[in-house]
Amino acid sequence: MTREPLTKKELEEIKKILVEMKKKITGEIRRLTEDNISKSQKEASGEISSYTYHMADMASASFDRDFAFSLASNEQELLYMIDEALSKIESGEYGICESCGVRIPKRRLKAIPYARYCVKCQEEEEKRIKREMK
Repeated sequence: MTREPLTKKELEEIKKILVEMKKKITGEIRRLTEDNISKSQKEASGEISSYTYHMADMASASFDRDFAFSLASNEQELLYMIDEALSKIESGEYGICESCGVRIPKRRLKAIPYARYCVKCQEEEEKRIKREMK
């Protein structure tokens, strides 16, 4: 079963979507980072020391900070995949499964424009990761 390659217009539409996603994610990472730096500086300077700072509050603040950094890390990974997809559009390699080399269906690329694998290979990759985690 051969799949039609994306048209120039479709590639431009996907590129536009990827660029918008990149802007949004970059802004989210910046906001998460700035918020946590601001909170850390307040804690270090004692700005919040006029309040009774309960251990549970400190644990909650620590959890919030760790959670925000985890989100930023996930967003950074997504940003990497978006950059890879944009590079592939420029090099003419976009839409080709990195594992088996077949064209990824247009429907999948429109739903997940940074997809690296066809559905079958993505499922295999997820199974491999689960096995490695055991």
